[in-house]
Amino acid sequence: MKIAVIIPCYRVSRHIESVLAGIPQTIHHILVVDDCCPERSGEVAAKAVDPRIEVIRHPANKGVGGAVVTGYVRALELGCDICVKMDGDGQMDPAELPRLLEPLISGRVDYTKGNRFRHLPQLKTMPPVRLIGNSALSFLVKAASGQWGVMDPTNGYTAIHRRALEELDLGRLAERYFFESDMLIQLGMAGLPVEDVAMPARYGDEESSLSVARVLREFPPLLLKGFLKRLLFRYFVSDFTIASLYLLIGVPLLGFGLVEGIGQWIASVASGVPRTAGTVMLAAMPTILGFQLLLQAIAHDVQSAPRARPPS
Repeated sequence: MKIAVIIPCYRVSRHIESVLAGIPQTIHHILVVDDCCPERSGEVAAKAVDPRIEVIRHPANKGVGGAVVTGYVRALELGCDICVKMDGDGQMDPAELPRLLEPLISGRVDYTKGNRFRHLPQLKTMPPVRLIGNSALSFLVKAASGQWGVMDPTNGYTAIHRRALEELDLGRLAERYFFESDMLIQLGMAGLPVEDVAMPARYGDEESSLSVARVLREFPPLLLKGFLKRLLFRYFVSDFTIASLYLLIGVPLLGFGLVEGIGQWIASVASGVPRTAGTVMLAAMPTILGFQLLLQAIAHDVQSAPRARPPS
């Protein structure tokens, strides 16, 4: 199989040389995408004496997602079967490449990604804010993507098979820091299986550009949009299952019960007159039944998550 490593570059001039030097000879192409880097990281990479290296320059900054998509497109043009995304800041160990590639080469899945949460001793090296934030974000991405078996969604050490790239609409992927999460959502909508690969966390002296404030500000609306889009496509456009009925009945029931209950509670407080048992049940029964139906829909969604195939 022909394998390409894609390295998006932005302010990594201090690390890019050592990253390039560590890439094993089993890799056929190294595509360095200079995303209009003010440090001219692409020029530093171009000085490396390695015929596998090709530097692609963006005239304007497109973000990490835009840079990776540029690399994907070029790798497909070169006839590559697998594309690995590796950052240029030295946080991703090239020694982990064989483990990242094995599930793709065997045909079990179409996409692999690193997971720093399975190495318990190394977790103490992860900053607490990242640890807590990643755990919460992981659950939200699971729900939005339907990829219930994945963790550590912002881990950018990934590999993807050509067949998945050809099935996805690369032009619709998020261009900036939501890229990794959006990729999982798109893979989930396409029903393509993903596998986590355990690897230790590595942190150097570089500062992350993805702040907690930025995640809290930008990610929730994007995740909600992805979640609703996936539900609509998965359960009402491409298929109609028992979970579709659970959603059609459960959401209105829960909504009616909550609105009725809140309205009656406000009226009771304002008037000082307790509501009758019948009025309470009018709100309680739809709420309970709707909640139970939504739980059934969630259970069905978890069970129908894309599964790894038998090795080919």
